[in-house]
Amino acid sequence: MKARFIAVAGSIGSGKSSLIRFLQERFGLHPFYERNDDNPFLQDFYRDMPAFAFPAQTWFLARKFQAHREIGHLDRPAVLDRTIYEDAEVFAAHLFERSLFPPREYQTYLALYRSIRDVLPPPALLVYLKSSVRTQRRRIALRGRPMESAIDPDYLRGLNRLYRGWIGRWKASPVLVLDADRLDFVTDLAHQADVLTMLRRRLERA
Repeated sequence: MKARFIAVAGSIGSGKSSLIRFLQERFGLHPFYERNDDNPFLQDFYRDMPAFAFPAQTWFLARKFQAHREIGHLDRPAVLDRTIYEDAEVFAAHLFERSLFPPREYQTYLALYRSIRDVLPPPALLVYLKSSVRTQRRRIALRGRPMESAIDPDYLRGLNRLYRGWIGRWKASPVLVLDADRLDFVTDLAHQADVLTMLRRRLERA
């Protein structure tokens, strides 16, 4: 599995970081976490989304491209926290839908994204954490990040709608959908065993 990777996809508060830690421990995967707090535009973005959507989203795009390049130089498989694909096709698209991403800047961003996307190898497996807004809000409250505390539930509902469409269109690699409302892969040993079994089966087909 040299230079191959598992990608963990899911909305805000879906449990991606917890699943990645679990996969890192069980499979020895090299983790690539999404470091939102490193984005120098993020505070400005939450203050004025139309003005800072382009630099904030482009920063995420650049970091994801960098992660893909680093994965290609590893001598062991990796696990990636959120893909470059959902950054563009879910999050940026949602901003555009809500008139929070100016059209000219959005089209420029999409052109850059498509140029990068077309040269990237897809993951060996895409794990999608399906979660409800109720679960997302509970986990957001538990982790207590100030910039997330005021997220509108309608914003989360819109992301979930776009996620359903995006995962339904995904054809580049096998997909494993996990019910993040039901599964506790942090403390429940039976659920952990179920997840491991499902992962192994899907990876055998990859």
